Order: sequence, then structure tokens, then C-alpha cells
Amino acid sequence: MSRYADLKHRAVTAFQRRVGNPVLRRIPLQTVLETTGRRSGLPRQTPVGGRRIGDSFWLVSEFGHRSQYVRNIEADPAVRVRIRGRWHSGTAHLLPDDDAVARLRHLPRMNSTAVRALGTDLLTVRVDLTG
Repeated sequence: MSRYADLKHRAVTAFQRRVGNPVLRRIPLQTVLETTGRRSGLPRQTPVGGRRIGDSFWLVSEFGHRSQYVRNIEADPAVRVRIRGRWHSGTAHLLPDDDAVARLRHLPRMNSTAVRALGTDLLTVRVDLTG
């Protein structure tokens, strides 16, 4: 990873961790992905942008395998997604062969624009919803 990409990752994740995520998590209609912490075993909630299509929820991680929630999914793919205030259980799948930029064209515009602008290693995530 380039030095610029590393600095960008550090700056964006510091802002998200300290400011953005704590605020967004509390908004009832904000979509939230809940994973299980790979070390702590505790629930970890991350505000995300994405879209439900049929029985799947699609999103794109802006930092790919460097994202903490992606690392948690690698350790345990059982997740929950809060969509429009309602929690759904599911199984997450990382799709490195999917064209993440093309996928963003089908997801909410504001979030997709931010992911493209801030992201350095895009990775598609599909959650197969079970409940």
C-alpha cells in the first residue's frame, strides 16, 4: 500500500471511529452491520451504506481486508444487519472477485460517492439474510 493510501486510511478510520460511527449508530433508521469481535467476542456495530436486494444485503467496504468489520467477518461470518430500524440475521460473504466499483452504481448514491472518494481497497460484501 502506498504511503498516501496508508495516511488516508488512518485519517478516515480515526474520524469514523471517534466521531462518525458513534453518532450514526444512534440514528434509528441508519443501516448498521453487527459483527462479533474476533478477539473480544463482543458485538461490534458499524454504520454502513448498502441496499437490500431480495434476501441479500449488499455493501462495499472502503478499506477491504483492513476494515475491522471485514476482519471480524473472516473470523465469524454470522452477522446481523439493522435495516430501517429492524434487525435481520444473516451470513456475510466477502466477494473479492466482484467488481466493487460497478456494484457501487447500484447502491445508495451518497454512500457510494463517499466510498469511492475515501476508499483505497474496495471489497464487496453480500449478507444472505435469514430472518
